[in-house]
Amino acid sequence: MTKEKNKTKNLHIRLSENDFELIRKKALSSYLTVTDYVTKCCLEKQIFVIEGIDEVIRQQKYVGNNLNQLTRIANSGAVTVVGLDEVKNEYAKVTGKLNEILERGRWR
Repeated sequence: MTKEKNKTKNLHIRLSENDFELIRKKALSSYLTVTDYVTKCCLEKQIFVIEGIDEVIRQQKYVGNNLNQLTRIANSGAVTVVGLDEVKNEYAKVTGKLNEILERGRWR
């Protein structure tokens, strides 16, 4: 049975419009539904939000694309690049760390 199917109970609470909007915005910025956000808060689970992670990931993709283009040019023999393997290895390490963060989902 999936985790979602285990959610069979409802909890109804009254909130002011301002409180509801604040909770909704916090859930949205955490990439969670309001239900998941409130559940995590009430069960004292930590919610991590890394501001700007989307931009970091976008830039990382651009760097990877540029690195692939440089590798193709170097492998074709058109230019000689010193230390390209080292750059690729460092890029792979950074990408691996970002993937670990994303897979854990702790930033959401």
